[in-house]
Amino acid sequence: MFGLTFEKLLIIGVIAVFILGPERLPHYAAQFAKLVRTVRDMARGAKDRMRDEMGPEFDDVDWQKLDPRQYDPRRIIREALLEEDTPAPPPRLSAPDAGAATSPAMNASAAPRAVALAAASDRVGRLQRGEAVGAPPFDSEAT
Repeated sequence: MFGLTFEKLLIIGVIAVFILGPERLPHYAAQFAKLVRTVRDMARGAKDRMRDEMGPEFDDVDWQKLDPRQYDPRRIIREALLEEDTPAPPPRLSAPDAGAATSPAMNASAAPRAVALAAASDRVGRLQRGEAVGAPPFDSEAT
């Protein structure tokens, strides 16, 4: 319990008797006991609320597995490195509908968008192959 041994607790108690004095010590001890009860009730209330919100799944949770004292950073990193990653599917660019309206105004406004889409698609393709795309644009206001 926080590395406190019986000897350390005894020393803390003796110091408290000298600092607080025998007159005020019972009052502060009662306040401390009330604080401990309040914290225990809050923890119990949180556990009950969690049980109500999770339902029957609460009993299925392996709480020992989630104990932070059992975490070993080396094991976590080893497992993460050995874990097989599934590659993300390449982004799909939607083709224009064949049944869409083909008025000249639609074609004129869609042309710049199609050029930008093709450039972005080319850039994504080069990034996926590991090729250099070029220097990012410089923004003087960002620095």
